[in-house]
Amino acid sequence: MDDRVDTKRRRFLTKVTVAAWAVGGTVAAFPFIRSMTPSERARAAGAPVAIDISRLEPGQMIKEEWRGKPVWIVRRTTEMLDKLMTLDDLLADPGSERSDQPAYAQNPHRSRMPEVLVMIGVCTHLGCSPVQNFAIGPASGLGDDWPGGFFCPCHGSKFDLSGRVYKNVPAPTNLVVPPYKFLNDTLILVGEDDGGTA
Repeated sequence: MDDRVDTKRRRFLTKVTVAAWAVGGTVAAFPFIRSMTPSERARAAGAPVAIDISRLEPGQMIKEEWRGKPVWIVRRTTEMLDKLMTLDDLLADPGSERSDQPAYAQNPHRSRMPEVLVMIGVCTHLGCSPVQNFAIGPASGLGDDWPGGFFCPCHGSKFDLSGRVYKNVPAPTNLVVPPYKFLNDTLILVGEDDGGTA
């Protein structure tokens, strides 16, 4: 009987065994680890959303969704912006002091960039979705002095082109401005700003 040990063969078998255990352990652990990560649906429900505004023309609005709520993005014209400066006496909260919004939206145009408005399209009264009515005066169907903005058909709340609520309507506060930031000139990330993810 030969008592000599073949060290080369022993090293080879040890390496093969360790490799087999590593591969097997990884394969066995993968489903467990994957089960701890949020599903695509869960991620989509709260994850920031990138929105391309490259085709958004002045005077137009696009609608997207973030956290199951409509997000409105409006590219305002110079005339629209000029009209905003004349409405303070008609508004319940012109300075947006009682309304939910980030610090960078505490200005008359309630946005990072005056011509681009980003807000949640949900009425602050009972959660209905207002409709855009950018027509001015009699063409709007909302009176000769209507300057353009948003109208909630559920209970009659009115908002200007910055989402600021008018006096004497059911909605108590301005429309909500979500956290957002510009990734470049044509791409907005809703749900995250320089302070982090909402």
